[in-house]
Amino acid sequence: MPAISTPPSDLAPTLAEWYRSDARDLPWRRPEFHAQFGAWGTLVSEFMLQQTPVTRVIPHLEAWLRRWPTPTSMSRATPAEVVLQWANLGYPRRALWLHRAAIEITERHSGAVPRDVDALLALSGIGDYTARAVAAFAFGDRHPVVDTNTRRVIARALEGRSHPGPAARSDLVAMRALLPESDDESAVFNAAMMELGATVCTSRAPKCERCPISAQCVWINAGRPDTGDGRRRQARYEGSDRQARGAVLKALRHSDAGELPLDAVIHDWPDAVQRDRAIDSLIADGLAEAAEHMLRLPR
Repeated sequence: MPAISTPPSDLAPTLAEWYRSDARDLPWRRPEFHAQFGAWGTLVSEFMLQQTPVTRVIPHLEAWLRRWPTPTSMSRATPAEVVLQWANLGYPRRALWLHRAAIEITERHSGAVPRDVDALLALSGIGDYTARAVAAFAFGDRHPVVDTNTRRVIARALEGRSHPGPAARSDLVAMRALLPESDDESAVFNAAMMELGATVCTSRAPKCERCPISAQCVWINAGRPDTGDGRRRQARYEGSDRQARGAVLKALRHSDAGELPLDAVIHDWPDAVQRDRAIDSLIADGLAEAAEHMLRLPR
């Protein structure tokens, strides 16, 4: 990773001012959301937001928290109920991980989402980003929170690159060096960096004319050079195994009892081998069960 230039002293205050006036009004940023759901609401929102657009997450999040407003209430749900409620959010293993995390929170932490990053990392489905996001945004603790958007802002504004390199542990070190000393301001700075990358410093068409730190941006001042993009590209969805898996789960969710005869599950799928592979992988992931020539949602 190229050395980061010395950040301007007004970087954090400038971004904080911009964030407070220009940030999107999202449910998980509202005081009433935190008052009602606490750290559990933050945790659920972070699970759902992984690789899923905000506009798709909002209605699912609201429905989810109406049904399971606490980890303990969700811990009593069955895997089938969880997969059904996840609906079409994609990457449905996240639903099972969240369910397991709710059980672990109930059993290990008396139903309260832990504040400690290591305790959060010990829960199912939680990695560096989610653990630190919960600690920073739900509890206000000073931790670096790094997602794809944050990494892109750092790459451009401070390293002069058009795109970040592959994700690495050094990203946390770089972000930690930028954090304001104050806990409250560090949480705002984390959120502001993510928001800037999501809405202004976007991957394909950055809106540099709207950027509050454009005057300090190393990449802009260098003439916005194309320094290459070494990130791994996601495989195309159309015709993929992911699409086949989604079709199988959709068929099960829409069946009367959450189950279908094995030979009736997306029987018209154009690639029978891919169909069977999708079914086998869903069973291996615990998202479906096979019993007596039937395929069903997990019990």
